Amino acid sequence: MELIDSHCHLERFAQQGELDAVLARAAEAGVGRLITIGTSVDDWPLYQRLVQEHSDRLSWTAGLHPCDVGEDWESQVGQLAQYWQSGPRPVAVGEIGLDRFRLPRDTTEAATLMVRQEKAFQAQLELAKELDMPVVVHSRHAFEACLSMIDLCGFPWERVVFHCFVDGPEALRQLRARGGRASFTGIVTYKSAPEVREACREQGLDKLMIETDAPYLAPVPNRGKPCEPAMLRDTASFVAQELGVSLEELAAQTTANARAFFNLG
Repeated sequence: MELIDSHCHLERFAQQGELDAVLARAAEAGVGRLITIGTSVDDWPLYQRLVQEHSDRLSWTAGLHPCDVGEDWESQVGQLAQYWQSGPRPVAVGEIGLDRFRLPRDTTEAATLMVRQEKAFQAQLELAKELDMPVVVHSRHAFEACLSMIDLCGFPWERVVFHCFVDGPEALRQLRARGGRASFTGIVTYKSAPEVREACREQGLDKLMIETDAPYLAPVPNRGKPCEPAMLRDTASFVAQELGVSLEELAAQTTANARAFFNLG
């Protein structure tokens, strides 16, 4: 049985000298490959180097996270394309998108930041089209706005994943109707998130991907602790029960889905 953690952040583990132990625990739990997600110029070079050192276990993406969009966003986005010029190349552009949750209290500052986020999102969607890459979307309190921007851009929906999906079954239906997909974190295991479980059932197995978003959002029974990729097995076991399939069947399908989406071969 093999699982793929389709979305995690390994920067902290690498900086603290814990990466080898984290990878060993992941392998023991059946998590064979991890996709570490770039969020800004601060982590892109690190992830490219880590993937070079662990090419049998790691893949990576590169994108400017909406919460990292500042006055210099054009400079950062302008540096992205170089990472596809020599290997190991990213397997997607992301994570990119909109975040209307972490906004300044000052309404003028908030409006300015929202415009910057939208411009950065649009620029990166266009880059992904040029590079023929899928995109990993971060959407927080901005689902309809993200849908609208992707629609207007004409980006192919079959190459879109909304990571850490929490927007409920009706939003999932809108996503599926367009041909997009969602990825689910340990939040699906929380008692306080019945709408996320309903969305997961609405997604079904055919396009489902699962993730840890480590070091955040540890699933039950580890909720409240630092999350790491090995904990993906807990999420996988829970989702398998929700969907009425065996863990082995869920692992096989989600692994195949992640391999196809990110073109992992």
